[in-house]
Parts: sequence; structure tokens; C-alpha cells
Amino acid sequence: MNMEDVAKHGLVLLGCGKMGGAMLKGWLEGGLPASSVYVLDPFPSDWLKSTGVHVNAGVPEAPAIALIAVKPQMMGEALPAMQALGNGTTLFVSVAAGTPIAKFEDVLGAQAPIVRAMPNTPAAIGRGISAIVGNGNTTPAHMVLAEALLSAVGQVVHLENEGQIDAVTGVSGSGPAYVFHLIETLAAAGEAQGLPAAMAMQLAKATVAGAGALAEAAEEDPSQLRVNVTSPNGTTQAALEVLMDEANGFPALLGRAVKAATDRSKELARG
Repeated sequence: MNMEDVAKHGLVLLGCGKMGGAMLKGWLEGGLPASSVYVLDPFPSDWLKSTGVHVNAGVPEAPAIALIAVKPQMMGEALPAMQALGNGTTLFVSVAAGTPIAKFEDVLGAQAPIVRAMPNTPAAIGRGISAIVGNGNTTPAHMVLAEALLSAVGQVVHLENEGQIDAVTGVSGSGPAYVFHLIETLAAAGEAQGLPAAMAMQLAKATVAGAGALAEAAEEDPSQLRVNVTSPNGTTQAALEVLMDEANGFPALLGRAVKAATDRSKELARG
């Protein structure tokens, strides 16, 4: 099964909010025919209606893919619409947070091939990263296809087991919010040192975005990049002595933050 099969047999998208919309945009720009896509969404946007895809007009009998992108609280209401496709040839891919594979198997059938994915919000500009894991019914070809679909909005990594998805949620799923807060606080700190608010925010945004791009592009790892910026007894070292403090700096703070998100992810999965 490949993207040609998807174009031939159809793709069903259940939910077309920010994440579903970002993926749909990536697929269409990548050459997937609009006529092959069937979207089910209770509140279709004007943009969605303008794409030429089928909107709330039923689904094919045996689509290649059914991608589930509804909010977790809507899952109970929306998922039964997919029940008729279960235990067949359709591959199900879920990007809904907090819903484990077992819950999908209960509704869709024990024989259904199901891939669970955890993307993040930079997918909206094609700079996301998704982690994927399949159930026992998925084949290597299924996983390649799931990766191809999610690659439309960024990078993809494969997990060894579903238990790792809670930690992924804590690092990359929730992680953009940590970085946004870093930008907020960095700008506020600059303002406190006498910079105009707008300039402090511009400096903070560009610094975080630029450092992230450099970290991805450079051959050195982030630890070496940090050393490269740090002159002995200079300004960066003075700041890092605060940030790298084992008790009160980033190591302890981010450790607690990621653990809190991971623990909450586990609680949500238990229902």
C-alpha cells in the first residue's frame, strides 16, 4: 500500500481542525487529488469547502486510510462513524491525544490495523514532529504509509512501544508551549533590563527560532553549540551559571515539567 493506493481507494479524514487542516493542506500540496479525500467534520471551514475535497458526503466502502483527528472529548461521538470500516483493509491512523490503541480496537475491531501518532502544533507550518506506533495488525507497509502521510507536516519518528507515547507527549507534544513560555519570559526579562517591549519580544522570538534552526542544521550537538557561545568568564557563562544550576535551573525545572506532562498523559489514557 502506498500513496497511489490512497489516491485510488480514498482517504477519510475524521475531523478537520487545526491539525487535520494542516495535514490536508500538506497532502494536497504534495499531489494527492482532492477527489480522493473525504472529510467528515461538523463545522467545515470556508477553506475546507474551497479545496474540492468531499465534505460530509459519505465515505468510500473500503478507503485505504481513515485518519482520526477529532479532539479526544469528541471521540466517543465521532468514532462510531468509522465502525463499518473496521476489521477490513482500511488502515486507521489516530492523531488524537490521550486515546490508546486498545480503545480504538474496542470500537473498530480486534483485526483492524491501527497506528497511533503524536504530532505537535508546528505541523501548522510544516515544521512539526510526530511519533508513531502500530498495533499487532500493522505491517511494515502500513507504517511506511503512515509515515508518508505525517511527513506532510514535518519529521516522523518510530516508537518501540505505545508506552513511550506519554513521554513523547511530555517532550514534543506539549513542548511547543514550553518554548512559547520561554519566549514570553525572555522578552519580559529584556524589558525589565530597559528594552522597549516590542524590541524585547522581537529579539526573544528571533533568538529562540534561530537557535532552534541552528541546532537542527549544525553537525555539533547542542552541548557543543552551547560551549561555542560561552566565553570564559563572559556574559553567557554568567547567565548559564543560573540556568544550569542543578537544583533551581533548567535541569530540575524541565525534568519536573516533562514528568508532570507525562504523568498527566498516563492519567488521561486510563480515562
